[in-house]
Amino acid sequence: MSGAHFAFTDRWGGVSAVPYEELNLGGAVGDDPEAVRANRERAAKSIGLDAARVVWMNQVHGPDVAVVEGPWGDRPVPEVDALVTVRRGLALAVLTADCTPVLLADPVAGVVAAAHAGRPGMVAQVVPAAVAAMVGAGAEPSRIVARTGPAVCGGCYEVPEEMRAEVAAVEPAAYSETTWGTPAVDVTAGVHAQLERLGVRDRAKSPVCTIESDDHFSYRRDRTTGRLAGYVWLD
Repeated sequence: MSGAHFAFTDRWGGVSAVPYEELNLGGAVGDDPEAVRANRERAAKSIGLDAARVVWMNQVHGPDVAVVEGPWGDRPVPEVDALVTVRRGLALAVLTADCTPVLLADPVAGVVAAAHAGRPGMVAQVVPAAVAAMVGAGAEPSRIVARTGPAVCGGCYEVPEEMRAEVAAVEPAAYSETTWGTPAVDVTAGVHAQLERLGVRDRAKSPVCTIESDDHFSYRRDRTTGRLAGYVWLD
């Protein structure tokens, strides 16, 4: 994609023990920090990246975006749910285990973004905030390429009826029903509807539902579990 790269992990190929087996990339889920470090090294190497050139975030299910110029180093990792950079070769990473990982790139402008869109973040408009930050850095929505990764599907994400109504009042496209006939939310559908309204036409989504896939971590299914990662970068 004209120098833009997108990658999503599954749960295999790492060193973490049960219940985080194997490729847990989340550093705040109770796993051994050395295992997480080794896993991040392995994951980066597998997609041709230097782990030291991957930027992570402290995700809090909000709408805030950080524009980054390089790794955090000794600085505290900020509480944000989206990252944007114009630095080629710098990879942005997002952690998920049912939430929707959103990767965005405008290769012409040289701008990329990674966003963490769970139900609260989608309602809080974190993806439109990320696109706005990209536009502020020179991107154009019509040129942005969007990829969403493995996430809980609208047929599995059961919620109370009141919660579904609250979400649908903000984003009607997220209104869903489980395969067994109860109220549900489709976060990925909501994200794609937001991107469509913003003029982002080049979009694709993973067919994987994390709850249904034994190859992926799912918080709703397992509670104590690892985290997947999505990575975006430019040559």
